[in-house]
Amino acid sequence: MKHLTVRTVVVGSGCAGYKAADTLAALGEKSLLLVTEDRLAGTSRNTGSDKQTYYKLSLAGDDGDSVGELARTLAGPDMHGDIALCEAASSATCFLSLAALGVHFPVNEYGEYAGYQTDHDVRKRATSAGPLTSKYMTEALEASVRARQVSMIEDGLVFRILTDADGVAGLDVFSRTKGEQIRIHCANVILCTGGPAHIYADCVYPESQHGMSGLAIAAGASMMNADCWQYGLATTKVRWNVSGSYQQAVPRYISVDAEGREREFLADALGEKEAIDMTFLKGYQWPFDTSRLAGSSRVDLLVKAECDRGNRVYLDYTKNPRGYSPEMLSREAWEYLHNCHAEQATPIERLAAMNAPAIDLYASHGIDMWKEPLEIRVCAQHHNGGIAVDADWQTDVPGLYVCGEAAGTFGYKRPGGSALNATQVGALRAAGHAMRNGRQPREHAAMDEPFLCPVGDCRLWQQRMTRAAGIERDVPEMEKMLQDIETALNAATAADPSDADFEQRVLLGDILLTQHEVLSAMILGAGEETHEGVLVTRQGKSFREAARPIPDRDLWFESVWKNYLEREGR
Repeated sequence: MKHLTVRTVVVGSGCAGYKAADTLAALGEKSLLLVTEDRLAGTSRNTGSDKQTYYKLSLAGDDGDSVGELARTLAGPDMHGDIALCEAASSATCFLSLAALGVHFPVNEYGEYAGYQTDHDVRKRATSAGPLTSKYMTEALEASVRARQVSMIEDGLVFRILTDADGVAGLDVFSRTKGEQIRIHCANVILCTGGPAHIYADCVYPESQHGMSGLAIAAGASMMNADCWQYGLATTKVRWNVSGSYQQAVPRYISVDAEGREREFLADALGEKEAIDMTFLKGYQWPFDTSRLAGSSRVDLLVKAECDRGNRVYLDYTKNPRGYSPEMLSREAWEYLHNCHAEQATPIERLAAMNAPAIDLYASHGIDMWKEPLEIRVCAQHHNGGIAVDADWQTDVPGLYVCGEAAGTFGYKRPGGSALNATQVGALRAAGHAMRNGRQPREHAAMDEPFLCPVGDCRLWQQRMTRAAGIERDVPEMEKMLQDIETALNAATAADPSDADFEQRVLLGDILLTQHEVLSAMILGAGEETHEGVLVTRQGKSFREAARPIPDRDLWFESVWKNYLEREGR
């Protein structure tokens, strides 16, 4: 076994991981290491949507906005107010830092960053650098990290976080190319491994993303709002969200049965006009939402019902939906298409006028939307819950921080694009706190117990999760699955990096640990009449606690200045 000693380790090479490493290096941390399984993998670099959104404080126009107002939008009965305030307060700082690194967010000739309204928002705070915004962010942050000469392990599968009575003590890492184990003795770990994409079979996460939330769970960290998932429509041949302009172009929804018979099922179920209205609205009201069961979320349920019948569902852009005409459009839809100069005769022409890169994206994967439809399903898209953290993104394990989608900081009604802001703000806060916390590596504080992993087929567990715990949740089946997971985990046996199936066993263990906590939260939530407060899950036990309010704060300048100097040790 190879041994390393370093003060702070960042795990992950997406938007959050690189931001954390970049911030630490900028603050002067010399004892720093970034570990990633594959720097070209993951959600940040390999996913997007029609125009992937970054959500931040308004930086254009005459409409008022403030840190407090943005915090109130982000906060809620299931979102801690101090976390919301931090995300609001540092959103402009982090956004402008990305712009300075070369991410091309649209700006007018006067320097205003124009915005648009996204789902669950009340203002035009959203912006985009195109369908690959998070990829551009990742590349810009990586370039900065490399310029700062941050040390990296680029083939490292972290399979255990080592802890003792004082918190984080180190990491066990498997070198995927060299086949050797590395034990890293460290004081701080900033975990940026993305959402737990691997717990569902039907998901929009890229194939290269699986997440490793189980690392934090096994180390003793709690989860927050683990039941809160965002589901939506996505293509299956290429895992991609069909949100925004993909819907606002008003394509045809068709299902095809086993005999090849085609049917416009939305028009059959809703009527022609309402089918057209709901299709357009899905562009704004992208996530499935139980409050919209009488509205646009019927589209998701109808798509799922067709798939459950064994039919295949497609979006067809070559023809208009049945009954379509400009006169059939709602006033909102007509004005939007008119303002976008997208009043052409067919959906594909309208999409080309609104957002040609959305078509180019599929073309880059060999799919010609001018000629062929896109097969879709209802998929898990984003975990709005995750590992519980405080306002410095530290877990209840001292020295363990979790940033990005792996952290449970989003709330059920998160505005679209707030996840990208959270990657930057969370990493900024975690890095700053890790620099100040005074923790130091402890050379001999390492675990000697064998590493245990279950044995089984990952795909079977993922399929069970999709069937039992998607947008329609079956409580008896979830309870049965929870019991079966406990049986599988209790039967875990010692695993060694030299084993041929070691990586798959690590992945399965992570899947089952995460599914176990998520199912516990879902079962509790399903039995509640109200969902007030934050849902906490700790070692399979779930309970509610009140969300922390937005803090009262002293903004008298001299007071802030004095406190700042004391906090920074100046």
